Amino acid sequence: MRTGIGFDIHRFAEGRKFILGGVEIPCLKGLLGHSDGDVLLHSLADSVLGALGKPDIGYYFPDTDPGNEGLDSSRIIEKALSLMRSENHRIENVDVIVICQEPRLLPFFESIRERLSALLGIDGSRIGLKAKTFERLGEIGGGAACACLATVLLAGRD
Repeated sequence: MRTGIGFDIHRFAEGRKFILGGVEIPCLKGLLGHSDGDVLLHSLADSVLGALGKPDIGYYFPDTDPGNEGLDSSRIIEKALSLMRSENHRIENVDVIVICQEPRLLPFFESIRERLSALLGIDGSRIGLKAKTFERLGEIGGGAACACLATVLLAGRD
């Protein structure tokens, strides 16, 4: 068994879509990033890479590469999963905390869980999703940013 933890944070910006866990969330602003800014998929990919003892997503998808501009973050998690499978590991479960003052995310969790289940190839019952506010403290609490913390448990050879 191996565990990994991932974290990501992005600022909100006008003129961008808010993509979270591969699902578009209706919002006046989206997350600013070199890719689509999906903090959930970024933190989840980093948790898988961490469990494998690999570098973070910036190593595989540098923001200095113009080819990564606007990248669909499902490609990032697919790369992490490909590396995981090549070492004969599988995901047992994931647990995710999204930290965002607005919008309310609970109404979108079933769609996000379904998308994650398809991407990860695991049953939705193995995916924990939680949303927390930052109690109006700092950049996140002021609605300027969204963050995510993810953990993963891998099983396989070792």
